[in-house]
Amino acid sequence: MAETAQVSSLPLPPMQYVNLFSEENVKRGRIPRPPPPITDGYSMFGNPYHTDDPVIRPLESQNIRRLYPNNYDHRRELKKLNHSITASFLDLVDICIRNPESEARAAKIDDLTLLFIHMHHLVNEFRPHQARETLRVMLEQQKRQRLEIAERFRRHFDKACEIVQQAVNSIPEPSESNLKLLIDLERIQPSDGASTNQTSDDVCMEEDRVLCQVVDNM
Repeated sequence: MAETAQVSSLPLPPMQYVNLFSEENVKRGRIPRPPPPITDGYSMFGNPYHTDDPVIRPLESQNIRRLYPNNYDHRRELKKLNHSITASFLDLVDICIRNPESEARAAKIDDLTLLFIHMHHLVNEFRPHQARETLRVMLEQQKRQRLEIAERFRRHFDKACEIVQQAVNSIPEPSESNLKLLIDLERIQPSDGASTNQTSDDVCMEEDRVLCQVVDNM
């Protein structure tokens, strides 16, 4: 246990951390413990994040100037950004042809960077909707598969019932001569229970007779 705690406390690169989960370490119980849950903040790709941050961080929280109003249509704004990016790129190409060393080139690159950030932000705002739509499609697929399984089971059940009914219908009806023969045999031959009782009664009566003779001789 001490070795496990020591291994889990070391900051390891990702691939070296994965290599610790070998089959031998799993069998011996030497795998590192899972990291504790994050309660305050963390860093991802060099950017700081907090656990209470929204899923899609607003542009103002990232110190980015907003180019579209707060109430907007995503489709319309994406089209406008696409047109602006195309126009800015053509302007940048023209600047690079005419005067590559001018300061306008750096300013146009900054404009393109800002436009791409806004487009990426608008696309990210669709991620929750995409996740819900993906989940809905998965649930519909599972429902369709289960309905198909239930339908196949119903068809097999109906086929089995049909086979059983055909087997019952193929059994021949007993004739009158066979019924009379069965009745005569039941009258002639007693049942096993009756013969057993009669035999036991005869044995008991013989024992009583012997005992009576012994008593008489005394």
